[in-house]
Amino acid sequence: MRQYGQAPALADEAEGAGVVALVFRAGPLLCAIRLDEVIETMRPLATRALAGTPAFVRGITVLRGVPTPVVDVSRLLGGGPADAERYLAVRTERGAIAFATGEILGIRQVEAEPTGGHPALLGGGNTQLVAGVGTLGAEPLLLLQSMRTVPDEVWEAAAAVSTGEPS
Repeated sequence: MRQYGQAPALADEAEGAGVVALVFRAGPLLCAIRLDEVIETMRPLATRALAGTPAFVRGITVLRGVPTPVVDVSRLLGGGPADAERYLAVRTERGAIAFATGEILGIRQVEAEPTGGHPALLGGGNTQLVAGVGTLGAEPLLLLQSMRTVPDEVWEAAAAVSTGEPS
């Protein structure tokens, strides 16, 4: 498990183009998130379901002593539920969340067109999560931004769990 503040060496980096991102699978989808949003990766932790949350919220886990929402990235992006091989702890404006993902493919330099260029592909709620669309080799890649992933009701349920209130 990678500790806070330790960044692995960069791989497959193109000079001066794109953003440095962690690339991973989310069901049938290939995704990336900016490395500066990543706290750490880990094996999936014990997760407790939360009643009344959206289907893409797997529940809540305890990450470094703090109750943390767990989001199934594949389900969130419309790829359906997928087995979680890894949890990816990411920073948000309200605290850490854990992304349940498939295989972590490594750190890459990622180039992605802003989502404004793809309104048909990214209509609805996904525009708040997907920062851009690009490719890795011949495969489409979604560059994610974690800042607005978790709805308010999930944070409220997580707070209730941490204080012992009913959810």
